[in-house]
Amino acid sequence: MALYLLFESASGYALFHAHGIDEIGQSVDAVRSTVLDLKRFSKAVKLAGFTPFLSAVDALNQCNAISEGIMTDELRNFLELNLPKVKEGKKAKFRVGVMEPKVGSHITEATGIPCESNDYVQELLRAVRLHFDQFIDQLKPSDLEKAQLGLGHSYSRAKVKFNVNRVDNMVIQAIFLLDTLDKDVNSFSMRVREWYGWHFPELVKIVNDNYLYAKLAKFVVNKSDLSEKDIPALADLIGDEDKAKEIVEAAKASMGQDLSPVDLINVQQFAQRVMNLSEYRKNLYEYLVTKMNDIAPNLTSLIGEMVGARLISHAGSLSNLAKCPASTLQILGAEKALFRALKTRGNTPKYGLIFHSSFIGRASTKNKGRMARYLANKCSIASRIDCYSDMSSSIFGEKLREQVEERLDFYDKGVAPRKNLDVMKAAIEEGMTNTVSEEDKEKENGDTTAKKSKKKKSKSEADGDAMDLDKPANTAAAEEGTEKKKKKKKHKLEEPQDQEMAANVDGEQDETPKKKKKKNRDAAESVEPKTATEGKKKKKKSKTEADD
Repeated sequence: MALYLLFESASGYALFHAHGIDEIGQSVDAVRSTVLDLKRFSKAVKLAGFTPFLSAVDALNQCNAISEGIMTDELRNFLELNLPKVKEGKKAKFRVGVMEPKVGSHITEATGIPCESNDYVQELLRAVRLHFDQFIDQLKPSDLEKAQLGLGHSYSRAKVKFNVNRVDNMVIQAIFLLDTLDKDVNSFSMRVREWYGWHFPELVKIVNDNYLYAKLAKFVVNKSDLSEKDIPALADLIGDEDKAKEIVEAAKASMGQDLSPVDLINVQQFAQRVMNLSEYRKNLYEYLVTKMNDIAPNLTSLIGEMVGARLISHAGSLSNLAKCPASTLQILGAEKALFRALKTRGNTPKYGLIFHSSFIGRASTKNKGRMARYLANKCSIASRIDCYSDMSSSIFGEKLREQVEERLDFYDKGVAPRKNLDVMKAAIEEGMTNTVSEEDKEKENGDTTAKKSKKKKSKSEADGDAMDLDKPANTAAAEEGTEKKKKKKKHKLEEPQDQEMAANVDGEQDETPKKKKKKNRDAAESVEPKTATEGKKKKKKSKTEADD
């Protein structure tokens, strides 16, 4: 049975035919001894096909698919073109050797081509990788090296998916800024005390806190203006009425010198700056706490935010801290003392930055070294869990903290602590239960949303069916309603017409006698003037006749 070798290079896919495989031998040891000789290997293996990648993006996509065990369309077309065709219903008389078993299984499932991946095939593919530039004439070794370098960078860049919320550089910058702010706030507050102490020296003994002193310096400004009316406001600032009364009394009998208004304004402005810096320091500390809970939750729950952030900043990153052994983590921050002890052949330091933890302060003097060693061991475990685990939870850190507490009790009281294996098993079980409960909650939320959507759909469908069923009845009712409306409109229109007709008829009936009377009057009036004129004419005629 013929053997073909599929080789995935940085420049493209290559298929080799191992036709003289019997000359080399079937044992892996024999292959290892003979693959270094190019003449013997080139006689046994020959190039059957090669297809280059179109671009760097295409090469990256193909590399990602191979690493995930997926056969791409380009690889399928390449195999179908260069491998001998198999008739339907018959077995293939060849097999394909693949480096990745997942890719081979996917090829056999998709195309039916038999694939295998064993030690013998892998040795042959290693030999192909060694002599690959000799099989392709136009491919130079420098070009192959450039392709491998570019593909390696792009592949590693795509694989290392940075989480924005887990960037430890922000923690390093925040802890550095926090340390510098502490120094600046302390120096500025001492300058405020010294500056305002010339005017009101008794206030330094009454108020010890720097932030409260700056607040009072801004509020009081001029001590001569203080009176008993200001006691409630002072009590609100300080939180103590007795101190407020004491400040008022001290202002009355103060031995300080008077300052000009310009000097008092400058002191007030500087006190405001100190207050702003201290408030910003509080906000920065809250930001550091949230970032540490996101980046290293187990380390923060074990040793605290400040000490954990200082360890990360001193190591350079969380990954560097995870790579450090427990012995290095124990003396991290005490390098000068260590090298001085090595130089003078004295005692090496027992702790570095880890000394600021509360556990070492609670331990007795003879047990501080033991406690530091044990705490460094647990811190290295917590940092590795935070660095390399996908899920961010503080369960392991809480369990490790319980172990440290038990170790303290063992040193002080002699109570035997639990074994590390039992504690880790309990932590894993709790983590599994928490993940299951979260998944159940998500499922319940999804089910409730699905039920609500189904109910809405069913209601809408029922409403739609009801609308469809009621359509003929509604149409008939609508038609009847329109007919009734039309009849009503016609009736309403007919009623005024009938009323108008009746009114017209009545008017005509009423008008006829009136018209007749008017006509009679007009006729009588017309007759009367006619008769009057005729009578005058007759009188004239009678006079003329009498004269004649």
